[in-house]
This record gives sequence, C-alpha cells and structure tokens, in this order.
Amino acid sequence: MKAHLEKYDLEKNIARYYRMSVLPNLFGEWTLSREWGRISRGGRVRMDLFRSKAEAENALETLTDAKRKRGYSSV
Repeated sequence: MKAHLEKYDLEKNIARYYRMSVLPNLFGEWTLSREWGRISRGGRVRMDLFRSKAEAENALETLTDAKRKRGYSSV
C-alpha cells in the first residue's frame, strides 16, 4: 500500500510532497516508511514499526487523511 501527496501554493512559495508506503521487514514486522520535504530537494525519512500489516495500513490511512485536511492532494 502506498500514498503520494503534494501541496502547492504559489503565493506562499509552497511546493511540498509526502510519500508513504507499507513494507515488510526481515523480522516479521511491518514498516510504515514516510518521506517528506520540498519538491525537487532531498527530504526527511522516518520508519515506524508495526506488528501487523493491518496496523501499518491503518496508520497510513490515518496520516493520509490528516495530510488531506492540511491541503495535500493525491498524485
């Protein structure tokens, strides 16, 4: 499961992205990988561990909804 969101506001010079994906790791857990930053520049990366795929996907959906409320839209 993946999500790619972007936010643009030319008047405020905002061009940002937020990428998320759910991936398995080598230890039987699931990882929610998040990357965010300014478009065309390197961003920050964060990895959150979950015991099940359902928990990780639920976290991805929750974060996607929160980002959409802040003006991000799906690409």
